[in-house]
Amino acid sequence: MMGQEWQNPVRQTLAAGKPVIAGTVTIPSAEVAAQMSNYGFDLLWIEMEHSPITLETLRNMVLATRGLKAMPFARVPVNELWTAKRVLDAGALGVIFPFTSTVELAKQAVAACKYPPLGRRGAGPGLAMFRWPAPEGYPDFADRNAMVIVIIEEKRAVEKIEEIAAVPGIDVLFIGTNDLAFSYGKRGNQNDPEVKQAIARVLAAGKKNNLPVGRPAATPALIAEYLKEGFRFIQGPADTVMMANGARVLLESMGKSGIDPKKQPLY
Repeated sequence: MMGQEWQNPVRQTLAAGKPVIAGTVTIPSAEVAAQMSNYGFDLLWIEMEHSPITLETLRNMVLATRGLKAMPFARVPVNELWTAKRVLDAGALGVIFPFTSTVELAKQAVAACKYPPLGRRGAGPGLAMFRWPAPEGYPDFADRNAMVIVIIEEKRAVEKIEEIAAVPGIDVLFIGTNDLAFSYGKRGNQNDPEVKQAIARVLAAGKKNNLPVGRPAATPALIAEYLKEGFRFIQGPADTVMMANGARVLLESMGKSGIDPKKQPLY
């Protein structure tokens, strides 16, 4: 049983001003989740927006993380109260909300992760209590430890970022850089000057409100660059991409490669 003062280590690391890195899980397999939980990642980014991972698979993944380093977080398909409730009740200790483009959606994300009177999370934590047996009672434990990550990935969100960043209860501002570039009409070009200016504006809003800001980063060089710029919540590449990268290095050492970069992104 966890002690009275147990704290989500992801929250603790960020509060200390240090960076965290997420291992992104898209393969619907508890075995993959368990392996990645043991590699050294701070958290698992369990991808439920862009993968076939179901609630049942998520539950098995959450159970597979017991006793391992990485904390289970889930990106839900849409910013709604019920989507967050389902993954939290399955035992996720953080919820990542896509397309949080208005102040109202930011407030809804916070409300979805807190029990009344702090929020609107419904009471039914039996499965979550099995994963997180807290002596002070699960609701207090969850209100203190379940983290709220909102994704900024639309131009309209950037235009309201100062107000969004000021919403109480948000733990991390995460920039969905690819979708953000599409929103600006740049077809995913994250290096376009207008997109880079938007990214800088989100980073500034996070710093002003003492909020960690995150973004995806697929290589050690990019991670070093982004950490230097002030980003502290890094989403690492997906499990399938890391598999492809490992296979490419092995096969190319033998003069072989079955991986077409045009069909399989290597980042």
